[in-house]
Amino acid sequence: QVQLVESGGGLVQTGGSLRLSCAASDGTLSRYHMAWFRQAPGKERELVARISRGGSTYYADSVKGRLTISGDNAKNTVYLQMNSLKPEDTAVYYCAAKTNLSVRKYDYWGQGTQVTVSS
Repeated sequence: QVQLVESGGGLVQTGGSLRLSCAASDGTLSRYHMAWFRQAPGKERELVARISRGGSTYYADSVKGRLTISGDNAKNTVYLQMNSLKPEDTAVYYCAAKTNLSVRKYDYWGQGTQVTVSS
């Protein structure tokens, strides 16, 4: 069972940038379709971006043009580059993985990393 460990969260001012990382413990990132979700206080968890094993990407409308998901199989790590951050991006960000692209549910989750954008 893979373990996912996120890092890179923190406090940043509006307009700033952060890069989140998600490392897969079992060295087999290439087996999984990966995604980043976020959950703000009082709100439901939402999908931010996802990347398939083949490299196809999807972004929520609210982050298009500002956030970029990418993967490095050699480092077993998925990244979320976050630029032009806004206060509404403040949330706990979670990395997730699944093996079946046609299934909606993700099988594995990280512990989350806090991102706070000050106005």
